[in-house]
Order: sequence, then C-alpha cells, then structure tokens
Amino acid sequence: MPSLGTGLTILLGITLLMQNWTAAEIDDNHLEMCVTSKRRVADLSYQNLTSFPLHLPDNTEYLDISHNSIQSINSGNFTHLPLLCFLKATHCGLRDISAMVFQYIPALQVLNISFNDLSIIPDISLPRLTVLDLSDNLYETYQLPECFQNLTKLQVLSLGSKAAMSVQLNDFKPVMNISLQHLRLSARVPWRMYEPGALGMLSLQKLSLFVNFCGRFDLFDKILVDLNATRASVLKLISMFSDNCNITGEPFQNFKAMPHVRNLTIENTWLNTSFIQTFLKNMWLSSIQDLSFVNITYSEDTDDGLQFRPPNRSETVRAISFDRVKHYQYKYPKFNISFEDVSNLNYVKFSGSGMNILPCNILSTIPTLETLDVSDNLLQELDFWWPMCSYTSIFPKLKHLLMSKNRFTLLSFISKRSHETKHLESLDLSFNSIYLDNRCTWASHLIELNLGNNNLGNKVFEYLSPHFERILLEKTGITALTQKDLSQFPKLKYLDLSSNRIQVLPEHLNAPNLISLYVDQNAIITLSQQVLQGLPKLQNIKAGNNPFSCSCDLHWFITDLNKSLLLDWPLDYSCSTPVKLADLPLYEFKTSVISCETWLQTIVAFSVLLLVGTTLGLLFYKLDGVWYTKMLWVWIRVKRRGKKRSHLLNKISFSYHAFVSYSHQDSHFVSSELAPALEKAGFSLCVHERDFVPGDWIIDNIINCVESSYKTLFVLSKHFVQSEWCNYELFFAQHRAINIQQDSLVFILLESIPTDSLPKKFLRLRSLLQQQTYLEWPKDERKQQVFWASLQSMLRMADKSVALKKLAVDIADTVALISDQP
Repeated sequence: MPSLGTGLTILLGITLLMQNWTAAEIDDNHLEMCVTSKRRVADLSYQNLTSFPLHLPDNTEYLDISHNSIQSINSGNFTHLPLLCFLKATHCGLRDISAMVFQYIPALQVLNISFNDLSIIPDISLPRLTVLDLSDNLYETYQLPECFQNLTKLQVLSLGSKAAMSVQLNDFKPVMNISLQHLRLSARVPWRMYEPGALGMLSLQKLSLFVNFCGRFDLFDKILVDLNATRASVLKLISMFSDNCNITGEPFQNFKAMPHVRNLTIENTWLNTSFIQTFLKNMWLSSIQDLSFVNITYSEDTDDGLQFRPPNRSETVRAISFDRVKHYQYKYPKFNISFEDVSNLNYVKFSGSGMNILPCNILSTIPTLETLDVSDNLLQELDFWWPMCSYTSIFPKLKHLLMSKNRFTLLSFISKRSHETKHLESLDLSFNSIYLDNRCTWASHLIELNLGNNNLGNKVFEYLSPHFERILLEKTGITALTQKDLSQFPKLKYLDLSSNRIQVLPEHLNAPNLISLYVDQNAIITLSQQVLQGLPKLQNIKAGNNPFSCSCDLHWFITDLNKSLLLDWPLDYSCSTPVKLADLPLYEFKTSVISCETWLQTIVAFSVLLLVGTTLGLLFYKLDGVWYTKMLWVWIRVKRRGKKRSHLLNKISFSYHAFVSYSHQDSHFVSSELAPALEKAGFSLCVHERDFVPGDWIIDNIINCVESSYKTLFVLSKHFVQSEWCNYELFFAQHRAINIQQDSLVFILLESIPTDSLPKKFLRLRSLLQQQTYLEWPKDERKQQVFWASLQSMLRMADKSVALKKLAVDIADTVALISDQP
C-alpha cells in the first residue's frame, strides 16, 4: 500500500453483482398511525380479485387490495367502512376512482394508490389524510385538483407519472398553504420543462426527486432556486444521472448559495472519480452538514483514483455516509481524502461496501470523529485492529462504533481492545458470529453493548461489564431472565431482550435505574404486577407479540397499567389462549374486578351472606320463626311417639273427662264457674293449677294431661291468644285430635274474639273456629242452663272405669318429647 501521508486510503472489496433498485414506495410504516387491532386488518393482496371485495367487516381499519386486477372503485364499495384509515391499492391497474368514494371514508389517514393507470389525479377531499401516494400513474399533468386545499393535515405527498413531462407554475398551488413534511416527485423520466416558481410557493421540509436530469441541468438549477425559496432542509436525488450520462459543467455549484439545505443524499446513481472530486469541492463550500451516498455504483476513471484535498477549512460538514457502494473493476479502488481541514466531522459511515481491512491512518486521522459505522462489510478482528499498524492513538474522540453484519467472533479479544479507545461509549456487534470464548475485560468507559442476533444463550450475562448502562440482546437465544442476571448491572438503564424465548419474568426483579425494557416477541404468557415494583424509574416497555393467556392474571395489565408506558400498544397485544379468544385484542378482553380479585370476592360473598342472613333473621323473628321451630321439633317427636303407642290408646280408658286449657287471667271463671258446675255434675277435670305433677317439665305435664283426658276444653278469650303456654296446649291437643281422636277438642268462647285479629301463630285456631262448632258463654243466666247441658253431653261419653294415668306417665318418661326449656 502506498504511503499517503495524512490522507485516507479506503480499500473496497470487489462486488460482482449489482442489486436492482426500485423507488421506495410509501410502505406500511404508517400502520400504527391509526390501526388499533390486527383483527381490523384486511390484507387481500395477491388474491386474483377482479372487483372490489365484498362483505368486509364494518370495523375494518386497514385494507390492502394490491396486486389484483381491480380497474375501478366506486362509492358503493365503502358505504360500510366508516372506520377505514389505511387504504393500499397498488399494482391493480386502477383506471377510475369515483369522487364520491371519499365521502364514505372520512377517517382515512393513509392512501396509497401508486403504480396504477390513473389518467387524472382524482378529486380527494379527506380532512384527516396525512399520507398520499399517487406516484407511478399515467396522468399527463401534475396539476392538483382545487379540493386538495382541504387536505390541511397532509404531511407526505408523492406524485409521479411517465406521461407528465413538464411542471407548470400552478400545478402545486392547491397545497401552497399546507406545511408538507415531505414532497416526493417520481417521474422516472427526464422532464422537458420546469416553470420557475412551481415549487417555490410551497412550504417544505424535505424534497425527494426521482428525475433523470442528464442533459438538462438547466432544469435542475431552476429547481434548486425554488428549493431555496421553500427553506427545505433535506434534499434526496434519486437516479438523477443515467449510467451512460456524460456530465459536463458543475451541476452542484448553486449549493454554495443555498444556506437552508443541510442534508443531501445521492441515491441509486452511477458516479465516476472525476464527478465525485468536483462534487465534493462544491459541497465543501456549501452549507451541507450531512452528505450521503446510497446504493452508488462507482467507476474509477483516473489512474490515481479519488484524490481530494479540501480547498479550505470546513466547519459545516459533520457527517459523511457511503452506504452500499459497488464497483466492477478487478482492483481495489483508491480514495485519498485529506481530513486535516475538517474541524467538525463527527460521523463517518462505510457500510455495505465490501470493506475487508481498515487502514491504519483512519484510526487517528480524524480527531473529531465521534461515530464510525463500518457495518455490513467483511471485517474480522485482525482486519479492524490490524497488527501491522503502528499508531500512537486510536480514535481520540470516538464514542460510538458500529460493526454489525461483519465477521467478528472473539468477544474476549474485542473486550480487551475496548481499552484502547479511551472515549468509546457504545459498541454494536449485532449480526456477527460472536461466541463466548474467554472471560471478558471491558473498559469502564464503555456503557452500551449490542450483541443482538448472535447465538449466545443464557450465559451471556456473565461476559458483560457491570458498568454497562445499555444492553441490547435481541434474538440471542435467551430462555430465562433472573434477578441474579440483573444484579450484575447496578447502572443498567436500557435492556433489550426482544425476539428471545423467555417465558416468565420473575416477580421480584430489581433494577432501580432501568428506564426502558424490551421483552416483545418472546414466549411470555402473562405479566405479574410485582415485576414493575422493583423498576421504579421505568418509562418505556415493549411487550407486544407475546402469546398472552387472557385470564385474570392480566386484569391489572389491562385496567391499571399506564398505557403510555407501552411503546407498541395496542396493535401488538392480543390473546393467544384460550382458543375461543385467540387473536382478540387485549384491550377488548373484559374482566371484572370481582371475578379476578380473591380478597374482593371474599368480602362480597361475606357481605351478601351477612345481608341475607340478617334479612332471614329479621323475617324469622318477625314471623315468629322461633316458636314455629320449637313446635316443629315437638311435633316431630310427638309424631314418633304417636306411632309407637297408638295401638295402646285404643284399649285404654281416660283419667279425666276433660283437660281445661285457659289463661291464668281467666282462672276466676274456671275456678268459680266452670269447674264447680262440671265436677258437681260428676265430671272429673284436669286443671293445671292443682293437677300438674310438681317437679315435672311443664310441657310434659301438658302432654300427659292432654293424653289422659277424653276431651280438651279450651276457654277462649283475648288473654288466651296472648298466652304462650295456651298456644302449646292447643298445639298438642290438636296433634292428638289429628292422630287419635278427632272430636277431642271443645271450645268455649268466653268473649268475642274477631278471627282476623288472632296472632299469626294462632292461624290454626282461626281455621278451627271457622270450621268447628264452639260453645259461647252467655251472659244471660237462662241461656247458661242450655250451655251447661250441651257441655255435659259432650263429656258423658268418657269411660272412666279404668284409669291409666300411670301408664301415660310411664310412656312420657320413656319417650322424651321436648327440651328442658319451657
């Protein structure tokens, strides 16, 4: 290699094949502008359609019908698509679009109808439209319809037609009051005429020209004058020269008078050494800060190669890029460029050029260089750090080194070399063949490392530096992340683990300084709320495109998590399981707090049970449930007793003619009227005040007396129906009447008692008084004689020859009937 002093010699490898380049279309990068769910995406491209598809879902937001044979679109096709916001219909042979179409899709934001056969630019009036691509059609003029002035939110406009050979002054007038971010004119053929001022009336940030200016540099000069008037800062020139173009003069000399253009890109063009030397001289004298050559085919037409020494000291050029440079000559082309007078150059890129060795003097010849991109080349460790070089310093101010898509393998070797670049902060080794060989010793000033797309596995964390603040491990074969892994990096702020096979994020991760976490495209089923508790400074998360299981475990994620943290929400979040919810957008998965929170379920269940219990308790008390319960229990026991001794009662006689049931407050009537009158007539009565057995339970006494008496005589009064014990006596007597002796009940009505005034627990008495004859105690003494006669006749059928009172008592003792509570 010849000595070139302080110049720069770059050796480019031989590339035998040239890639075919096509103009960049407005692609799907704008998809996330309006599409909220993948379920609302209808991709019907390459379906051999001959007409607009029918029966599309009403909630369709994205529709692609490209590469079909659809020659026309009419208004009826969109009447049921009010949410459509992205329409792509390229390569369809479209010839006609009804102006009424756009009235039915007011939400449309992106419209791409490029590469069709439209003979005129259609009338489009869409107030929300931001991106419009009408390039590569067959209209004969660039004249925009007046309705384009209504496209107030338009940001990107792409026009172009092989049939439009000229640009008139007023062609773009309808959009002159709209601030466009990017105007792209894709003629693909030379223009015959450009009327000055056509572009000058616009407000632009970026202009892309896909126009062949070979032989018509006068048109190019006019455009540059107008471009300066727009104050656009970015200019991209695509295929501006044909391969066989003979370039004369200096077409870029006007850039010296264009203070606003700061970024210039030359793309898809065949350039020779002579042109580049002239071009660089003009750029050095202009206001250009960022100069890029993309997809350039280089032809060396001078024996000494490219020789360039800047005409003066430049403080404007800050970035130079060579991306995809190809050549056909079977020798290494030579670039001898002096950077001594470039005081602010901080970015240099040589990518996709086939570089297989880095010259020694590039390591120190650019003292201001901060970023060097040598990605997509053929470099290995000893090609970049060439052992035959002798130098005193390596990249004195370099901070960012990008070496992706090369042939690097030895991570430990590279880690040692990081100490030589004293200010290096970030290193990109993605898309190489890195393997984990020996222990790494990274420089403490290196804080960012990208090892993406290298097959490294879970052990990769052991080969990293505790000083790292940004770690990028996309698609590196990691299957698990542990707290032990994270604890090695106390300064970690950014962690990218996208496209791995991680299934679970531990609940108790602790990374106090972590700001961004990328775990999208893994195998994560659910995310625990506890994961974020140890990440107090987290500001950005990417967790989309994981196979989420839609269950209560994600309830907090859907309802409580601040979605502004999620960079890919909501488009990349959908359910994978259960099957019935597959592909359901996560934001449409509805769960309730009660169904997902166990503690809340417990509280609600307890509250409901308490309320129901309290209500039933009140009703139970209000409806005398206590008394009915006692009676039910006694009735059951009496029923059992009745079955055991019913055969005995048919053979026995009774001890009393009647058992008298009365209220204590009516005892005067019983003792002074009823008992004397009946006992004087020879009847024996059982009266509780004298005949109950002392020491026995009251209930037992009641039962024994009822069962030992032929009849039960009830003295009814208002006091009777208020007495608890009278109620018991009525209950047992009634039970006996049902099971043994149906006519054993005799009612004496001492005073008038309206049946509808009886308490609820005396409902049976009300029924008996309505169905059975009773004796009413008369106040008239003459009627009293009839009363006594009737009563005595009821009692005369008793046979007292055999008294089995003792037997009844024994049976009562043997078969206990009730509790000891009176």
